[in-house]
Amino acid sequence: MMTAILLLIAAYLLGSLSSAIIVCRLMGLPDPRTQGSNNPGATNVLRIGGKKPAAITLVGDSLKGLIPMLIGHLLEVGPGVLAGIGLAAFIGHLYPVFFGFRGGKGVATALGVQFGLYWPIGLCVAAVWLFVAKVLKISSLSGLISMALAPGFVWLFWPEKVLIGMQLIITGLLVWRHRTNIRNLIEGKEGRLTTKAD
Repeated sequence: MMTAILLLIAAYLLGSLSSAIIVCRLMGLPDPRTQGSNNPGATNVLRIGGKKPAAITLVGDSLKGLIPMLIGHLLEVGPGVLAGIGLAAFIGHLYPVFFGFRGGKGVATALGVQFGLYWPIGLCVAAVWLFVAKVLKISSLSGLISMALAPGFVWLFWPEKVLIGMQLIITGLLVWRHRTNIRNLIEGKEGRLTTKAD
């Protein structure tokens, strides 16, 4: 029980490290919470800083979900604890204790959780994201579609109720965090994937 509690706390604290804010500070870029979409995520860093800081942010956010899950596997915890770890890391990204509980929207961290849970799940979700992004060039729509399908991928590869439940909660929170994007999509105002150079 103590191991599980420590893992949950550690996952939340790791999730609370905002890669976008840290990367922008280290690279002399504006605070992503005050520029572009005001979202501390890789897509907004791409807008204000270009591809390199965005790529670093994407990797950092993904690792926040991946590392705790891999540690859980290493310690051979059960599906219930794995589900808790994934949720803790994801919620840490959304509501980071180190940055005034103003976090990102969670797509990259959720993807890290999925790869850490079982790599084919992450691979399928990533493939959907990349396909939609390539065709439509709208990051938010790519994230929404891929995460909407994610519970089905969990069910397909690891049909454990608690893990499917974890992904349903992650998907629900992610949709909530994208509510402004959804409104913009409906109104035809959502921005496309662009870089600072564009």
